[in-house]
Amino acid sequence: MSVTAPDPRRRRRLGAVAASSLLALAVSGCSGLGRTAVGPVTYHTDREAVVQVNSPSVRGCHRLSPAGAREVENGTLVDIVLYPTRDCSGQGTAYVATRFSDVAPESGPPWRSYTFVH
Repeated sequence: MSVTAPDPRRRRRLGAVAASSLLALAVSGCSGLGRTAVGPVTYHTDREAVVQVNSPSVRGCHRLSPAGAREVENGTLVDIVLYPTRDCSGQGTAYVATRFSDVAPESGPPWRSYTFVH
C-alpha cells in the first residue's frame, strides 16, 4: 500500500477558490448596508426656513422639523411617502416621485415625516 503526498499546486488552487468564495459572500452580505438616496430632500417650514438633507439613508423613518413642512421637494433618485405624523404612520399620506414636490394643503396638517419606497 503506497501513500502519495498531496500535490502542493492542488492545495493552492483549493485555497484560492475557498478564499474567493468567502470574499464574494462577505461583499454580497454587506452591500445593502449604508445605502443612501442620492440627492437632496428639501422642505420649507411655516417659518419660511428652508431645510435640505443631502443623500439620507433609504432605511427608516425620517422626521422633518417639529413644526412640520408645507412643501417638500424630492430631489433624490428614490420615491418617498410623506406622513402627517412624526412616526411615519397613519392616513393622509402623499406619494412624491423622484424629482417632484408636494405642497400640503393650508387646511390640513403639515408633513412631519417621510420614508423611502425601495
